Amino acid sequence: MAMGLSQHYRGPDGTVHAAAPDGRAVLAMNTLLIVDPLAHPGPYLDRETGLLLAFNGEIYNFRKQAAAWGIPLGERETDAHLVLRAWEKIGPSCLDGLDGMFALAVYDPRLGRLFLARDRLGEKPLYWRLDGGRLAFASEVTTLTGYGPAPLVLRPEMLAVETPLGVDTPFQGVQLLAPAALLTFDVATGSIDQKTWWRLEDREPFKGNYAKALARFSVVLAEQIPLRAPASDFALLLSGGLDSAVLAYLMRPPLCVTVRYPGQGRLDESEIAAQIAQDIGAELVVVEPSTAEFATVLPHMMSIPFFVG
Repeated sequence: MAMGLSQHYRGPDGTVHAAAPDGRAVLAMNTLLIVDPLAHPGPYLDRETGLLLAFNGEIYNFRKQAAAWGIPLGERETDAHLVLRAWEKIGPSCLDGLDGMFALAVYDPRLGRLFLARDRLGEKPLYWRLDGGRLAFASEVTTLTGYGPAPLVLRPEMLAVETPLGVDTPFQGVQLLAPAALLTFDVATGSIDQKTWWRLEDREPFKGNYAKALARFSVVLAEQIPLRAPASDFALLLSGGLDSAVLAYLMRPPLCVTVRYPGQGRLDESEIAAQIAQDIGAELVVVEPSTAEFATVLPHMMSIPFFVG
């Protein structure tokens, strides 16, 4: 329980622990409800099979896939319930049908196996370690440093690019699960198997000139971005740059937020943000943090590690 509670701030909607029916696995979730604010927090249990799921992320096409796979979803059920039932129905191959960013853990008591998986490009992090035949995992690397000895390791790339590369971390014995990786852990034997469930190089390359590529990209962008917009009202952080501007025009949020810093005109993009907000008919909130406010929140910022997969 200590591991789940140590990162409780990741889940303002509750930290819950759940033991598998056979007592051989315990999963914890720090839940932040996005798809449905009234949904039940995880971990999620299928009572018939005993499958237990801990899920981090969002599946954008979950309703479409539920229909395609013939999986019913109740009124208060979300993308996590779709993943749980799809895993029960077709196993790890369901990963191929998931459009989203995710890191997940599924324990199957029928097989005595724990499965860990990450999305195609590794947008959501997932760290793991194996100690004495027991496997522990978490969405933050520092959570696992409290599970057992994990001496700091100064890797050569840290001196060059200031970040670990590949699956290594600055802590001995703690690894990052690779993007699009599926790890299978047998709780009886302690054996581990890893494989890649999706490869970019296996995708059929685009054939055509620049104009065709631009047209195709525009269609995909216009189709995919609205799928990532919440069903209810939401706000968009608008920097004034190209990325957030494209999101604003395609997602049409009712509220936009931008940040400017007093005395830092070179970094001020609030005029551009105001023009974009006006174009889409959104209210714009401009935040101006002061030096004193920054000093006040800095200790809190430093105490919460953020990792991008």
